[in-house]
Amino acid sequence: MEESISGFKVRGDWGDVVEHGERITRALRDAGVHDPAADYQAGFTRAFEEWEEWRPKAHETLDTDVSEKTSEQASIEEGKGEKAGKNPDEDIKTAGEKLSESYERLEEDDAEAAVGNWKESIDYVARAADSASRKAFRRVEDTVYQNVMTQLAPYYFDNELVSANIQQSTRNGGNGEQFVFEVNVNDDVLKDDVSDRLAEFDEEIDRWHVEVEKDTDAAEAIEGAEPPPEPEDNSRSTTN
Repeated sequence: MEESISGFKVRGDWGDVVEHGERITRALRDAGVHDPAADYQAGFTRAFEEWEEWRPKAHETLDTDVSEKTSEQASIEEGKGEKAGKNPDEDIKTAGEKLSESYERLEEDDAEAAVGNWKESIDYVARAADSASRKAFRRVEDTVYQNVMTQLAPYYFDNELVSANIQQSTRNGGNGEQFVFEVNVNDDVLKDDVSDRLAEFDEEIDRWHVEVEKDTDAAEAIEGAEPPPEPEDNSRSTTN
């Protein structure tokens, strides 16, 4: 691993990439970023979960899995309507209701309330248009990103906790696919803590066991079946 002002970098095969991501994750977890009660701000908890989801896994591939997750992470942020859990149709309906209320207030000679309802109606129309345009942009953005941008730039991740990028190396040396994976911790104090913990891993852990996704398909296929018989005990000594 290379450590510099820009972060922690490794060059190697996919196993090296996965291990690097796991080590960073372990160091962050040991530092307490996933714990709202820890010294680091509670906002890091969500950021840590986002990083944990994005980091490369042993069963994944760069071109398919990491590409898709990068596209999702890079998507345009949610607007006010989406954050409120409302789709454009709901906001349009509410806008109509507010407009009707505005007319009712005019008939009651309550001009101030009528103007207030009218403004709310306009706000809901604008929010609906914003939500619809964001959704349409994301559909285009996903297609453009996955099919064009990842051919030109590294796959990347960025939030308030971690900035990372991974790309396939042009120098494979005849050893199969090679990658460059760099991860930076954006908080300087936390970065120093992570650096110390990574150094401890090198000293204390001789061999890192990469996490592998368990294959549960076979178990699900035979769910409800009788358990296999216990193997015969062949451990008895035959020595006289």
